[in-house]
Amino acid sequence: MTRPTQPQPAPALQAQVGNGTRRQTLKRLQVELVKLQSHLIECNEKVLILLEGRDAAGKDGTIKRIVEHLSPRETRVVALGKPSDRDRASWYFQRWTPHLPATGEIVLFNRSWYNRAGVERVMDFCTKDEYKEFLVSVPAFEQMLQRAGIQLLKYYLDISRGEQKSRLAERKTNPLKQWKLSPIDRAAPGLWDEYTKARDAMLEASHTEEAPWTIVRADDKVDARINLIKDVLSRVHYKPKARKLIVPDERVVFRYAGDALETGLLAV
Repeated sequence: MTRPTQPQPAPALQAQVGNGTRRQTLKRLQVELVKLQSHLIECNEKVLILLEGRDAAGKDGTIKRIVEHLSPRETRVVALGKPSDRDRASWYFQRWTPHLPATGEIVLFNRSWYNRAGVERVMDFCTKDEYKEFLVSVPAFEQMLQRAGIQLLKYYLDISRGEQKSRLAERKTNPLKQWKLSPIDRAAPGLWDEYTKARDAMLEASHTEEAPWTIVRADDKVDARINLIKDVLSRVHYKPKARKLIVPDERVVFRYAGDALETGLLAV
């Protein structure tokens, strides 16, 4: 008599199981982040994490999961608004320097000085000379930060055209997300190709051995968050580490390379 085959769970149940497993993984990673922060405080170290990406790439949600259980005294999230007249009259990097981490701190920039290479270039908020000067200056600026003892991690969250369109449409109908909508968001889908060119030029000019870019394929929000956190934990020193837990999926998170576009690793 043959044994009956095991019934397969329905797709909805499979999704629930998968999401439950990912939530458990995220919780364990957040425990590791608390351990990392304790090490930074004890050893007087400082970490700066930059998150860049197109509109609706998932920066807000990723930052929320990183800082959720960290000490607010030693954790800061920086999301600067429109530059003031004084900002525009100052050295470009000057508006960012007051927000750099002190010893024992983790600081996350939700967008950063790379605005100049992205939205400012695409929307003509800066001159061509200012843009060119930025690309020349930014590697030296970041080297200076690292010589000052700042551990700098740069992440670019990359999403597809269709995924961006879907997320922006949701913002229009979801009352909890309408605060995210801006004229720049509304213009973003029509400027996809311009933002693609700006992204490619930015990555090529500012990816260095000392301050490399890490790409996060972010169409799946949860996978992106989990693997970005794993990458942070794998790169910043602390003890003891749950080493098997913090290995990121290289299909989701990987170091930028010049052939990323040709090999299909970046959205076009």
